[in-house]
Amino acid sequence: MIVVGLTGGIATGKSTTADMFRERDIAVFDADQSVHDLLGVGGGAVSKICSAFGDDVLSGDGAIDRDRLGQRVFQNPEDRIILEKILHPLVADDREEFLARHRQNNAQMVVLDVPLLFEAETHNLCNLVVVTNAPFEIQRERALSRDGMTDDKLTGILNSQIPLNKKVARADFVLDTGTDLDVTRQQLFDWLDRLLT
Repeated sequence: MIVVGLTGGIATGKSTTADMFRERDIAVFDADQSVHDLLGVGGGAVSKICSAFGDDVLSGDGAIDRDRLGQRVFQNPEDRIILEKILHPLVADDREEFLARHRQNNAQMVVLDVPLLFEAETHNLCNLVVVTNAPFEIQRERALSRDGMTDDKLTGILNSQIPLNKKVARADFVLDTGTDLDVTRQQLFDWLDRLLT
């Protein structure tokens, strides 16, 4: 089974690219969705996060208020480290279960969609790494169009990640996501056709 790591910077088209893999019937493990589930109502990380950060990070429905927690951890590197120590092992458990299930089903390829692939050293589990890449102006414009995103928050996120040019340098395949969607899809599908035939 070929394990492909999918990463890039914020707003460089990772989610869109993950959907393109799904179009080819390739299973994708979405680390962000795993985190979302862990922080949701009844999620496996809720009590641990409340123990570490207090109940003021809870929303009314008993889930973690991601905006409140996010503002806190992106302004404070020590808090970010504490949060990562809670979340990374839980996400790793989800990921291992996903990989084991698809190995058992004799999948030809799976994708690990992990924003912090290199930062969390998850690339070590992958045979190949795809990095989504777009010019900074396009990346910034896309990011700032998201709900709740501010210049300060974007700067905090960018500072918490390995610079995109360094990720590009470590990629097995760089996907240009700053162009027309059909062009990007064709680039990806051509690469997959070379790999899988």
